[in-house]
Amino acid sequence: MATVHRIYNFSAGPAVLPLPVLQEVQRDLLALPGAGISILEISHRSKTFESILAQAEADIRALANIPPRYKVLFLQGGASLQFSMVPMNLLAPAATADYIDAGSWGEKAIKEAKKIGNVNIAASTRSDNYSRVPSQTELKLTPGAAYVHMTSNNTIEGTEHKDLPDVGDVPLVSDTSSDMFSKPIDVARHALIYAGAQKNMGPAGVTIVIVRDDLLQRSLERKSSLPTMLNYAVHAENKSLYNTPPAFAVYTLGLVMKWLLGLGGLPAIARANERKAAKLYAEIDRTGFYRGTARTDSRSLMNVTFRLPNEELENQFVKQSESAGLDGLKGHRSVGGMRASIYNAFPEDGVDALVGFMREFERTHG
Repeated sequence: MATVHRIYNFSAGPAVLPLPVLQEVQRDLLALPGAGISILEISHRSKTFESILAQAEADIRALANIPPRYKVLFLQGGASLQFSMVPMNLLAPAATADYIDAGSWGEKAIKEAKKIGNVNIAASTRSDNYSRVPSQTELKLTPGAAYVHMTSNNTIEGTEHKDLPDVGDVPLVSDTSSDMFSKPIDVARHALIYAGAQKNMGPAGVTIVIVRDDLLQRSLERKSSLPTMLNYAVHAENKSLYNTPPAFAVYTLGLVMKWLLGLGGLPAIARANERKAAKLYAEIDRTGFYRGTARTDSRSLMNVTFRLPNEELENQFVKQSESAGLDGLKGHRSVGGMRASIYNAFPEDGVDALVGFMREFERTHG
């Protein structure tokens, strides 16, 4: 078999997957061991797939130490559908939901929630071009709010919350799409956590929702008025099998969970992620030729954003980096600049390769 050449994939999502997972998928794609058919063909009602789904959930629970009072749902539609599902299920007509506006995805979540009910912007860093996340002292929370919504990591702007906000007894809802399982997560401090898988957990197509039992009661109360497919309680009652799930995405996500457990779980992957990010930020800060766009105390471990002295140099950087086998470094179209997404599966030698390229680019263009 010919050697496959793989470039370094810095894309923000769909993003890099662990090589051992890709190899296992490749090996078993024609026929799952013991099943005789592909995961792409298998019935979601089969015992084989039910076992795959159950094992994926068990490994998610083990990784994050999820308490029994939380349900784990495998849904579709990405985090973008959750922008609507969260208020549809949790926001009563007379209530208000608090939203922390710290980036482009939080802004989109707010826009969707306003279509459903009353929204209070508890804090916003929009005036700072989302270069940081709000501090605890900036939060103006609504007493008795239906929930407080946050985005844990801002993929576009390269910022992340280092600590969870203190919201008292109000349910905390978090979009963790781009840093889920990149470090330990205190599930018990959340009421609902959601994440599209394609950035840090698996391929596109499956969305994980971890929801506390008492919030499902709100969904049950709306069962007669909510569209069936948009009701958390329905999916929980049917163990994520109300309709045909994204079987391949669930299967691959399950393999990624096993890979994470094999590495030593979330504390181990956190150490690796901190090491990778530290190398890259050190290079950005070394001389001033590169400029980080996120404030130092809000810098993301997953999405490292930076600028060069001018756009002409940035265009050259993108073009030359692609030729060097470093793909996906162009920043989001809404903000420009550079963005290196270095998720769990991104190899450390890829970070080393980028640092080496950055030094050489500065030497020849600085």
